[in-house]
Amino acid sequence: MSSQNEVQPQGPRRLGRSILALLAGFIVNIAITLPTDIALQALGVLPTLGSPMNHMQSAIATGYRTLYSILSSYVVARLAPRAPMGHALIGAAIGMAIALIGAVVTWNKSLGPHWYPLALVVLALPCGWIGGKLRVLQMASQTQSALPGEFR
Repeated sequence: MSSQNEVQPQGPRRLGRSILALLAGFIVNIAITLPTDIALQALGVLPTLGSPMNHMQSAIATGYRTLYSILSSYVVARLAPRAPMGHALIGAAIGMAIALIGAVVTWNKSLGPHWYPLALVVLALPCGWIGGKLRVLQMASQTQSALPGEFR
């Protein structure tokens, strides 16, 4: 029989769930970004891989990648065993580091305007915060709706 005052496991189990939450967020991001890239390339909206993007194409890619980053940050926060905002921001920081590496590696490759990779770096943390905030607000709403009517 377990009681409400029992201490929850702290060690490897929680760490493992944190890592899985972060991995799930990255998998979601990749799983929706790649098909979108492929579809937009097939429709002629984006150039084929390795060809330069113009400003409009970069703006389109920035837009959907921003939305997808928010969604994947929400997934991380939703699956986090605790501290959903912290998990979302850690995922966003990792994403920001990946975007920064991508910017450095592709900087002189003439793949499009330089503002595009910089935008991905700059937007990573705000997207993580928004995704985490959506989960925190959802949790607060669920807590409110669980209260008896007289306490709302």
